[in-house]
Amino acid sequence: MSDLGFQIATLGLGGNIGDPIHSMSVALQELDKRPDCRVLAVSRLFRTPPWGKTDQSYFFNACALIETTLSPEALLDICLAMERSMKRERIERWGPRTLDIDVLTFADVKQDAPRLELPHPRMTGRGFVLMPLADVAPELVVDGEKVGDWLKQADIEGIEVADANQDWWSVH
Repeated sequence: MSDLGFQIATLGLGGNIGDPIHSMSVALQELDKRPDCRVLAVSRLFRTPPWGKTDQSYFFNACALIETTLSPEALLDICLAMERSMKRERIERWGPRTLDIDVLTFADVKQDAPRLELPHPRMTGRGFVLMPLADVAPELVVDGEKVGDWLKQADIEGIEVADANQDWWSVH
């Protein structure tokens, strides 16, 4: 643990092969069990068309609002370890995956580092990130605008609510 005290971070989760809902659920439960992380809120579960590489199955996406005493890089390391434990293979950009966890924001940290850019550099243009993020942090300001305002400008065509129960992650 670091000396930061608890900081608020947001995570984007998704997947489209295997059982992505189960994988996201396990990842969130594991984070919540850690002494250095607490899950504060989780979005509804969304079913979203593939983005970037469109010849693949639909994705399931969600976002989580957490608090953590970890540094941004340590949180990223834990997320990457969870992806590996769920057999995530990084074969092609935007390709199919069992689990993807992105650190979207971390307190008011702005950084352009090779391992971790904060806020996530492409999040404000992605409806599949903004719709679930608006469930848990609509007033969060990213790059000068609230998440809810970014969402109004985003392409959300084809995105559907797959589970309206925001406790979906704790019951799987």
